[in-house]
Amino acid sequence: MIESGQGLDDAGVATAAARAGADVVRALYGQRLTRVDKGAGDFATAADLDAEEAILGVLRAARPGDAVLGEEGGQRGAAASTRQWLVDPLCGTLNYAVGNMLVAVNVALRGGAAAVADPFADEVFGTDGTRAWVRRDDRDTPLAPTAATRLVDVNLDPPFPSAPGFRAVDLLAHPGFVESFRPRVVSTTLALAWVAAGRRAAYVTDGGDLSGSVHFAAGIALCRAAGCVVSGVDGAPLGPAGRGLVAAADADTHRQLMAMIRG
Repeated sequence: MIESGQGLDDAGVATAAARAGADVVRALYGQRLTRVDKGAGDFATAADLDAEEAILGVLRAARPGDAVLGEEGGQRGAAASTRQWLVDPLCGTLNYAVGNMLVAVNVALRGGAAAVADPFADEVFGTDGTRAWVRRDDRDTPLAPTAATRLVDVNLDPPFPSAPGFRAVDLLAHPGFVESFRPRVVSTTLALAWVAAGRRAAYVTDGGDLSGSVHFAAGIALCRAAGCVVSGVDGAPLGPAGRGLVAAADADTHRQLMAMIRG
C-alpha cells in the first residue's frame, strides 16, 4: 500500500510519512486546539501530536525495525538500531496556532533520505541523499538552487548561544547585508527547502549542532543533495562541535555571508 509506505524505498517512505503528517496539519488548521505546555514559552498543539502519530504509523508499517526520534514523543523503537528517523511533525507551531500557514512537516532518515512537506502549498520536497526534487501534482521537478532572489531568511528565535560573538539580528543591520541581500524572518525550517528550490538565496540560524536535529536534519539533507553550500555560522562543517547553520545557494553567497558574520 502506497499510503503505508510499504514497498517503497527510503525516499518514498519519507515522502509518504511527511504527507501523512501534512494531511493531519491541514485537516486541523483553524480549529481550537488543545495546547501542551513544554516550558520556556514553548508548546505543542493537538495537531503536533496527531501529526507525529500519523508519521509514526507510516514508519512502523514500512520500517518496523528502525528507531524514531520524534519532537513530541522522544525516542521510540530499538535504541541499538543503526537506522534512526528524525521527525518534526509541525515546524512552526506558533505560526500555526495563530493562523499563519508558514509551517513544515520534517521527516529524515539520519544520514539518508528526507522529506519536507508544505501542508498548504501541497508540495513535498524530497531527497534520496543524492538527488533532490519537489513533488507537486504527483510530478517531480529537480531542485535547482540559485541566489537570484537575493532573499535571505534569518532565524531570530532564542536561544542565542553564540552571543555576543554572533547575533543573527546584528547581521540584518550589517551595511554589506543590506547592500547585497533582502532579509526575511520566518520561524519555520520550510525556509531551508526554499533555499534548495531557488526561492531563497540563503538561510542563517544560530544554535549548537543541528545536523541531528529533528527540526533541521531534513532541510539540511535537501540543501546538500541540491548542491547548496552548508556550514556552521563559524564556517566549520556541521557536526558535534558545530555551531548553528548557514545554508547558501552557491559558494559566492556563502562567502559573502561568512565575511559579514566573522566581521
